[in-house]
Amino acid sequence: MARSKIVKVNEKIAEKVVGTFGKIEDTIVGGYTKIEDAFVDRYLTKDGETIKEAKKRLQGKNKQ
Repeated sequence: MARSKIVKVNEKIAEKVVGTFGKIEDTIVGGYTKIEDAFVDRYLTKDGETIKEAKKRLQGKNKQ
């Protein structure tokens, strides 16, 4: 009986750890995306070009 309780508690802890890690990961990736967008907007866009268009243009140059 005691072993099954420990296993259940460990599973609950593992679920919370994985969920928390996912939230942290999403927050960090979202932060880097905002920084990337700001950089592209400030330094790499041409007149009247959107951030998405600039990223596509830059990716096209890398593929060539």
